[in-house]
Amino acid sequence: MQLAEFSRFHRRHVARLDDVLALWPPGLPTRSGIDAAVGALQATHSLPVALRRVRNGLMLRLIEQDVLEGAPLQDVCRCISDMAESAIAHALQLAAAELEARHGVPRTAEGAAAQFLVVGMGKLGGAELNVSSDIDLVFVYDQDGETDGAAPVSNFDYFAQMVRRIVPLLSDMTADGFVFRVDTRLRPNGDSGPQVVSLAMLEEYFQVQGREWERFAWLKSRVVSPLPSSQAQVAEHALEAVVEPFVWRRYLDFAMLEALRGLHRQIRAEATKRAVARPERANDVKLGRGGIREIEFIVQLLQIVRGGRMPQIRSRSTLQALPLLAEAGLLPADTAAKLAESYVFLRRLEHRIQYLDDAQTHSLPGDDADLEHLAQAMGPALLAAHPQVKRATCALLRELDAVREFVAGEFDALLHAGPRCLGCKKPAASIGELRHNLAKAGFAGEASHARLKAMEQSPRYAALTEAGRTRMLRVIERGIALAVNSRDPDLTLSRLLDVLESIGRRETYLAFFAEQPQALSRLVGVLEASRWAADYIKRNPMVVDELLDAPHERFSAQSCIDYCASQRARLLKRATWDAGEGLDILRRAFHTELFRILVRDLGGQLSVEQVADELSALADAVIGQAIQWCWADMPRRHRERPAFAVIAYGKLGGKELGYGSDLDLVFLFDDPDPEALERYAAFARKLVWWLTAATPAGGLFEIDTRLRPNGNAGLLVTSLEAFGQYQLGRGSNTAWTWEHQALTRARFCAGDAAIGQRFEAIREQVLRMPRDASALREEILAMRRKVREGHLNRTALFDIKHDEGGMVDVEFAVQALVLAHASKHAELAADIGNIALLQNAEQLGLLPVGIGRGAADAYRRLRRLQHQARMEGASQAAHIAPESVAAERAAVRALTEAVFGAPSQACAGSDGVPERRLGAAHG
Repeated sequence: MQLAEFSRFHRRHVARLDDVLALWPPGLPTRSGIDAAVGALQATHSLPVALRRVRNGLMLRLIEQDVLEGAPLQDVCRCISDMAESAIAHALQLAAAELEARHGVPRTAEGAAAQFLVVGMGKLGGAELNVSSDIDLVFVYDQDGETDGAAPVSNFDYFAQMVRRIVPLLSDMTADGFVFRVDTRLRPNGDSGPQVVSLAMLEEYFQVQGREWERFAWLKSRVVSPLPSSQAQVAEHALEAVVEPFVWRRYLDFAMLEALRGLHRQIRAEATKRAVARPERANDVKLGRGGIREIEFIVQLLQIVRGGRMPQIRSRSTLQALPLLAEAGLLPADTAAKLAESYVFLRRLEHRIQYLDDAQTHSLPGDDADLEHLAQAMGPALLAAHPQVKRATCALLRELDAVREFVAGEFDALLHAGPRCLGCKKPAASIGELRHNLAKAGFAGEASHARLKAMEQSPRYAALTEAGRTRMLRVIERGIALAVNSRDPDLTLSRLLDVLESIGRRETYLAFFAEQPQALSRLVGVLEASRWAADYIKRNPMVVDELLDAPHERFSAQSCIDYCASQRARLLKRATWDAGEGLDILRRAFHTELFRILVRDLGGQLSVEQVADELSALADAVIGQAIQWCWADMPRRHRERPAFAVIAYGKLGGKELGYGSDLDLVFLFDDPDPEALERYAAFARKLVWWLTAATPAGGLFEIDTRLRPNGNAGLLVTSLEAFGQYQLGRGSNTAWTWEHQALTRARFCAGDAAIGQRFEAIREQVLRMPRDASALREEILAMRRKVREGHLNRTALFDIKHDEGGMVDVEFAVQALVLAHASKHAELAADIGNIALLQNAEQLGLLPVGIGRGAADAYRRLRRLQHQARMEGASQAAHIAPESVAAERAAVRALTEAVFGAPSQACAGSDGVPERRLGAAHG
């Protein structure tokens, strides 16, 4: 192809810029090559002339490499972006030299040199400029102050003067053309705002006036000026700390859908208006339907909505972001690949349109000859892909139509997915209208009428914005249509209204459910199934984000740990990490995973045992991560990693953890440092705070440490040696029998694995000690009676846990079997859970045939009933009708008699047993 026939710009300049082109080897110039060319030309030309000649020479090289050699799109975009950054750097250097000679160096109040940052927005921020693009810039400085020269001025005035020098140097049209057109309208308050802003001014603007569309603009922001010093790098990190919370929200931000719809309607309307006024611009490959902008919107919308919770999808580059979105499951892989292909096609076409005259246009030329040359410049593969046509122009138009239809379809599907209303032609305009329609929807009683009326009169509803009320009405209307099909429509709707009223203070949650009907359907299903879940969501509203997708995968401790580590690494990179951030990261990770488990549980995907396994594994992972971060935050660390282990007792120790269960923990250390006891005591206190403190991200656990040696009278931490001596009865201070019972359900859960292994060895040694069977029986029966006396049931219902024939009877029987027989049967010392131990005991002949399995089945059903009661909101004891578990109680009684030789209530006194610590052991 003859470039002179295709590009009038090439024809005009090819013979004028041989001196520039000679400075570069074949191929696309690098950033260093561009800088060197500018420097070489400055020997004979002023900087404005040198920059313009280098830029024009670069355009010639881009045309040649792109059209004739097929240079990859990303290389072309990177090259023109390098030119922009080089021009900015040279302009800055010249402006600073002129201003410093007159005013001196701008200083902060502390006397440090103030830092000036040029922020590239849009395609420059993504290093994906088109070849005839303008550059969107925002100018920022770090701190106020004044210059230190003979004619001092404020930092604001100094940097404003710098902007007034830089912009015309780059954008003024001269005999040599321009370098880049500069657009500064993306600064705070646009044309009416100051040309330069301090970081403090920018932060205040974001918090008070920042608009939704500006978040899209700042998503691609990047500092494009040089960062020659550590102070400049600190300023860059400070800018990132201001921008990040504005762009990336910690919740799924579906309010952006409505904002993007409005923005896109404006863009399409403007494109239509331009096409009517100037028909030759009707085929706009950037702003028209199915154009470049719609692909960018698809990517940016998914990033804005999800990127706060999924930092792995953040990328300024459109082509780099698409595979990230596919890897995160937010786009089908084939859709992402086809969008990338469409983007490359449209951007290559856009470049060829601009190569014609170096004009900032995105519309196909109206001249037939230009259009034919343009089609040929797209390469022979285009015509080969459409063998049914003979002219390159026809192939181009066919390909363009297909690409635009695909892109427009994907864009429209993203913005308008899901029904706007269920069961009605027009959305309800008021809660009164919803109440009027309740009977038509199938609600016959008065309960839902009364609840809606109460909501209408509530201060929280009145405090909603007009947009918030509209979304609330839309969500309630859909919720009514969903709740009517539940087992108890009034109860389900009441729970839904309670949740919406509670979380509606942050209207983005209303936008989420208004935009995502499948998430609302899952919410209604969860609320129908569980009162506890409803209360949990009200306490932790951020978890509703997880309703967007149905959870299928089981909990992965490693994935949870990796998420926490990635969040910490991101904050460390920005120099904004501190203990408070660590607390919040742990809580967000914990509640996200707990809610996923809860949804799988209520959906029937998990058994009670699997729920307990996953909740226990989650607690282990969180405790382990807390140990690492808490230790790193200790002011007087004497070693890189603590010689410290957390031992779990009770429900966590037996891997039978339930929702909201307390954690019974014991802290051990094994460190020869002479100050080890004091160091680890301080560490343990801080760790407990890390695990129990309430933050805006929620709470984690209630911690009980009374099972440590000597209970509350003992030290919070114990050396491994002292623990072993205490448990093995060596010395005057020794463990009680009930503490050995508690040890049957103890295990290492987090910390130093070597200490954990030694603990497990001590535990096995203790459990396998020979014991007097008669004395052991009397002590355990006495302890069982003491526990029951502390949990008297004054109702006619059966207490699943504490009444005779309940779960605690099974646990005491298993503990008795382990302590009595583990000396001869090592397998009984394994921490494998009560059900497996009962089955093993029967296989070993320690229980009559059928007794162990019968008790195991009874225990399994009692656990399931307790779990169901918990899900229905039982906060303490779970009570049910005695006759509903008559068979289970009989099986437990048979176990008790087989183990103790008498009904469990016939037990001796229990003088001297520490009641509160005993309660902890069986809580």
